[in-house]
Amino acid sequence: MNIRNIFSGFLVLILTACSTFSAAGFGQDHPVSFPAITAVETAWHPLANGIEYFHGKIDSPILEFWALRIDLLSPNIEIVTTSGAINSGSVNSENNQSLSTRVSSFVNDNNLIAGINAVPFDVSSTRERQPIQNMGIVISNGTQLSPINSRYDALVIYNNRRAAIVNQSSIRSTENIKNAVGGFHQILINGAPALRTQNSETRHPRSAAGVSANGRFLYLLVIDGRRAASIGGTEAETAMLLIKLGSWNGINFDGGGSSALAMRFADNNVRVVNTPIHGGIPGIERAVAGCIGARISTASSGVDD
Repeated sequence: MNIRNIFSGFLVLILTACSTFSAAGFGQDHPVSFPAITAVETAWHPLANGIEYFHGKIDSPILEFWALRIDLLSPNIEIVTTSGAINSGSVNSENNQSLSTRVSSFVNDNNLIAGINAVPFDVSSTRERQPIQNMGIVISNGTQLSPINSRYDALVIYNNRRAAIVNQSSIRSTENIKNAVGGFHQILINGAPALRTQNSETRHPRSAAGVSANGRFLYLLVIDGRRAASIGGTEAETAMLLIKLGSWNGINFDGGGSSALAMRFADNNVRVVNTPIHGGIPGIERAVAGCIGARISTASSGVDD
């Protein structure tokens, strides 16, 4: 083999490694910067048919965020919810326990394009497949896996492939419901931040979901916090950011050290795109309970180049 062939092979190896490791596979290498939340204008980048991605950064307050827009009416999109690790939980199980899972494992094990944490839970740990209890409802493919928590709200996907944010106490059966995941409170109501958000100035990493006015589009959002480059969002700021993404109603999911958005890259490997912080250590992913994500029903499930 001559020097030219060796060099060519080495160059191809470098280019291949770069293209699969970086966010270039998403069509967006770096976050788009904005001076304030009110200035955010999303330019969505396609991941697969019906799923788009956006990575942004805000100067004041200092925030970095990642978002997905999912067309629920796209015929190849399948929304997936679990109560924890695969087949680990049931509403009839003893003590209503599931087994913990990282969001990256949730995405990988269920062959998803992307997924996010959702339901609050009772045990904080990095260890997977440990007993864990959802503190709110999970419905997966029409089967209820954990009971309601009447204190809080939930994201519901109906059999007609439309979504809504409702109080969990209003869910009296699984009739007409395909999937649902509980969270904390609704923070965006009919296009405006909920009144309860005006009195909360606490900043945390945030996971949230939004729904368009017609229920067709689902928005999944993660805001980093507890680091110099992203100080975390208030509930009101999270609601405002959901509005800028296109949401009409929105819910605050479990946040803090649980916040994680995992995505499947072009090389078919799954990575967390934000920086989760467990126990004060950046990059440490917490094992959580109920999650929600999206799967492509076609043969190709990788991220588009």
